[in-house]
Amino acid sequence: MTVEEVFKELELYGNEGTKKVLMKHGAREPFYGVKVQDLKKIVKKIKKDYHLSLELYATGNSDAMYLAGLIADADLMTKADLQLWAKEAYWYMISEYTVPWIAAESNFGYELALEWIESEEETIAATGWATLSSLVGIKEDEVLDLKKLKDLLLKVEKEIHEAKNRVRYTMNGFVIAVGASVVSLTDDAMKVAYKIGKVQVEMGGTSCKVPYAPDYIQKVINRGSLGKKRKMARC
Repeated sequence: MTVEEVFKELELYGNEGTKKVLMKHGAREPFYGVKVQDLKKIVKKIKKDYHLSLELYATGNSDAMYLAGLIADADLMTKADLQLWAKEAYWYMISEYTVPWIAAESNFGYELALEWIESEEETIAATGWATLSSLVGIKEDEVLDLKKLKDLLLKVEKEIHEAKNRVRYTMNGFVIAVGASVVSLTDDAMKVAYKIGKVQVEMGGTSCKVPYAPDYIQKVINRGSLGKKRKMARC
């Protein structure tokens, strides 16, 4: 499919109700407000397409940017591609989901994540923490740098309440991800989760809540899912 053909599909699936909700969360015009389940109908037609994903992302249309992540070929993504995507991700559905998913599946996720979390730019730092969360969810423990992850948990404990808004949210998510996905660090993550307590994040006047990390990790334990890995970061 071409970009023009994809945009015709996006327009067809556009939903005003979805659009209004997404705008409350940070999406901006021009876009159509396509539901994720409808984006996945387009994905079935395209499968993976590296070049089309780059073209769609470059449009700046939120629907197209999210779709780009769903069809991207992570194996072909270059470090420069990912850096550009992180820079141009202007709201959290892109910066905390689309870009981290593809970065985690790529060959550069770990090194970029460690670079991004040190950024002074809120969206990029948040992308870094979200990328780390995706990585621990798909990589087997034996290939993870467990000592570094433990150090990062302590970094979160020390810095989370002074961090920028969306960075606080993704730091909290990182603690949950490590606690749920890395069995040898579950106890460490739980200790940090209790120490940081409830994390305050401005959610733009929406009804969205910040997960309370200890409860979330405990739910994973209770349902017997501790340490289970996913095949892909994107969903």
